[in-house]
Amino acid sequence: MSNWEDPEFEMFAFFELTPDLVCIAGKDGYFRKVNPAVIGKLGYTREELFAKPISSFIHPDDKDLTHRERTKLLKGKALVNFQNRYMTKNGKTVWLEWTSIYIPEKEVVFAIAKDITQGKQREKEIEEKYKKFKSLATHFKSSLEENKKYLAVELHEELAQLASVVKMDIDSVGSSEPDLQESSKNRIGHALAVSDLLINSIRRISFSISPNMLEDLGLDAALEWYCTEFSILNEIPCRFESAYDESCLTNEIRLDFFRICQEALTNIIYHAGAENAGISITENGSNIVLTITDDGKGFNVKDKKETRGLTSIRERVTSINGQLTIQSKPGKGTKISVTIAKP
Repeated sequence: MSNWEDPEFEMFAFFELTPDLVCIAGKDGYFRKVNPAVIGKLGYTREELFAKPISSFIHPDDKDLTHRERTKLLKGKALVNFQNRYMTKNGKTVWLEWTSIYIPEKEVVFAIAKDITQGKQREKEIEEKYKKFKSLATHFKSSLEENKKYLAVELHEELAQLASVVKMDIDSVGSSEPDLQESSKNRIGHALAVSDLLINSIRRISFSISPNMLEDLGLDAALEWYCTEFSILNEIPCRFESAYDESCLTNEIRLDFFRICQEALTNIIYHAGAENAGISITENGSNIVLTITDDGKGFNVKDKKETRGLTSIRERVTSINGQLTIQSKPGKGTKISVTIAKP
């Protein structure tokens, strides 16, 4: 009498009526016993199942993984909720989730599996819908950025140049008319100063709408410049620190990181009452972490009604499969962290 036929295994009869797939396999990789659910699910006869190695029924793409897990199983590690695919006799694929144990004194594996094919199909449908919506979101985001880029070019190339021409004309009038009254000279001087402010404002707005520096010099250079401008214009010192490899970021992520920083710094201006701010991008194992901090009045995260800026940040983080963390307490400032896996 072989080991698998010992009376101890008569308990197998209790599993004959279960809808789960129950089987006993030898150490040699062949089925020894199977319940009717195995036959019904795979479509083979009992004799056909016993005639070939179990691996011959496994989906080709899952054979290596299954072999590795089976090796661990035979060394004493129980197999719990392991998923792989089997091929039925009529060529269909079924997903099975296995829980198995190895009984060394009998040199057999006792295994129970559930059919999770429908759940896997739903997962696939959800994944396909997610990819579709993500593709649409990326398309709309790209279209919006292209429109912003066009507007920025129009501002910089058209309005800024026109303002420069006006400034030159005003300057020319002041230089070519030495006999102007003092009040007129003062007005011309004032007009020149306003022209300078107008040109600089147009350039700053153009950069905010579409930062060409981001494409030309990279994210670090763009954020370094932006922090400097933020400090000068708002009298709030803002430092930028970088300790990561920027080349691992896609253009989409670079742009989203920049936009997130824009939104966060705008929130600091209008809501934080901060004396200092900071931006850092670091590596943490297989992740890249963007952090924006301020030492402002802070807020209770649980009770805070989300602003338009925070909503925009959250949406951008979601679009790049990132994780957003907001830490803040009244009187303790705010820390916003965005973590993404390295692309």
